[in-house]
Amino acid sequence: MISHVSHGEVLETNRMIDEYNLDVRTITMGIDLLSCADADLGRFMAKIYDKITRKAEHLVRTGDEISRQFGIPIVNKRIAVTPVALAAAGCRASSYVAVAETLDRAAKEVGVNFIGGFSALVHKGYTESDAVLIDSIAPALSQTERVCASVNVAASRNGINMDAVVKMGVVIKEMAELTRERSSIACAKFVVFCNAVEDNPFMAGAFHGVGERDCVINVGVSGPGVVKKALEEVRGGDFENLCETIKRTAFKITRVGQLVAQEASARLQVPFGIIDLSLAPTPERGDSVAEILCEMGLEHPGAPGTTAAVALLNDNIKKGGIMASSYVGGLSGAFIPVSEDRGMIEAVRAGALTLEKLEAMTCVCSVGLDMIAVPGDTTAEAIAGIIADEMAIGMINNKTTAVRLIPVAGKGVNDTVEFGGLLGYAPVMAVNPFGCAAFVKRGGRIPAPVHSFKN
Repeated sequence: MISHVSHGEVLETNRMIDEYNLDVRTITMGIDLLSCADADLGRFMAKIYDKITRKAEHLVRTGDEISRQFGIPIVNKRIAVTPVALAAAGCRASSYVAVAETLDRAAKEVGVNFIGGFSALVHKGYTESDAVLIDSIAPALSQTERVCASVNVAASRNGINMDAVVKMGVVIKEMAELTRERSSIACAKFVVFCNAVEDNPFMAGAFHGVGERDCVINVGVSGPGVVKKALEEVRGGDFENLCETIKRTAFKITRVGQLVAQEASARLQVPFGIIDLSLAPTPERGDSVAEILCEMGLEHPGAPGTTAAVALLNDNIKKGGIMASSYVGGLSGAFIPVSEDRGMIEAVRAGALTLEKLEAMTCVCSVGLDMIAVPGDTTAEAIAGIIADEMAIGMINNKTTAVRLIPVAGKGVNDTVEFGGLLGYAPVMAVNPFGCAAFVKRGGRIPAPVHSFKN
């Protein structure tokens, strides 16, 4: 049982909501699809459409009612399902594109903006169903509006599946070309993971893990503007003061998320899962992780000291959150997506922030290289090399890392690409021009590090 959140605590946050862009970024309903398994593809799709539309029938309406009652903006309502490569394995179909279209129709029917879980877990190797899923990703995401996909290609206990990494480069290039006329938008709905978590409510990487209940409610809270404002009030203070301020602010933000989680769980009669306290920015000014880093004393993200600043921010967000709720989970920390953060965009344009510096920052942030536009002529092998680097960071550091890279067809360095909505816009960033094809194409698996042998 999670502790009760008083209305007084909510009233305390009204100023944060009204003035500093505090919001609940998403209520995400996780739905198990293993119960829908069927040897016949048509029956399988009928079952998943029925289960999703039945379980999530009142999700959007309930989120809107909670938002109106408590004055807390709830930006997105979403669904995450069991990785389709697992749920559809019994069908022995040659393509899962039709399954993605079914998910898309179900998402549209219940009114959510994204549905995640068109996914496969291949960190140690492929099954036949995994191969079908991966081959279906590019056409599926190109033909659907709301479906998001992910593939876990590495884990600290298993190493990096380099065959899968190379394939990801090919898939990303294929998606970019298939949606050439729409700024290669399909790539923005696809994430490659190391150490993917089963309860992440944020897209595009959300899926409902096999260790979860049949149906669950996970909540993702965000509030970069609130943290920045709190730091303004202790400007000039030492690092202890800085850390204490971030922790106290994270505590208050998490309590708001807990109230929403309690209410959504009770009204939908669905068990509560976790609160993900991630500072997830938007393109709006005042809602930026980059601005927090500048308030700490950096001229721009990317300046010397940036990685230390991100580490401090991420750690204290987690410390404050876990004091506010016993069920903090998901990713919980600081996201550093380029296209979704106005301050990051400005840092790229100023020449302060490069792909290599972003990679260094991912050693200590919540996820990894997120929503980064690169030239359309970037090779599949170069993309695979970038993915491999990021997977190695996650594997060695025993943390979740991810890559959401968009090689925008027809665009070059310093061009600007518009994605729209929360996905924002991004300057196209330069990629190191030197080749890595002979390395990434060696084949096989990079073994797990020695510290993985803990038993």
